[in-house]
Amino acid sequence: VQLQASGGGLVQPGGSLRLICSASGFTFSNSGMSWLRQAPGKGPEWLSTIVSDGTWAEYAAAVKGRFNVSRDNAKNLLYLQMNDLKPEDTAMYYCAKDPFMRQYWGQETQVTVSS
Repeated sequence: VQLQASGGGLVQPGGSLRLICSASGFTFSNSGMSWLRQAPGKGPEWLSTIVSDGTWAEYAAAVKGRFNVSRDNAKNLLYLQMNDLKPEDTAMYYCAKDPFMRQYWGQETQVTVSS
C-alpha cells in the first residue's frame, strides 16, 4: 500500500485548499478511504471516510459543512476540498486505507492556517 498526500500549504483564515492523495499497491476502487489529521501536540483526528464507489461519505463534526471528500477511481486519486479554513485546522493531513491501522496511512501534507 502506497499513499501520498499533497496540496497542503499556508493559507489565510477563510481560505480554501484541495488535498490530493495518490494511491497505489492495492485495488483502490474496492477500498473505502479516509482522511485524518494530527495537530502539533495532539493525537490523530479522523476527518472523513468515503466508500469505495464514492456514493457516500461521513464527516467529523469539526469539519462537516466545510470539507468535502471525493475520489476518482479511474485515476486512483482521493481528494479533500477544504473551505472556510480556520487556524485550528492547522495540522499534518494524512490519507488512509484504514484509519485504525497506522501502517495503512500515507505520507502527510502540512496545512497551516494563519494570517
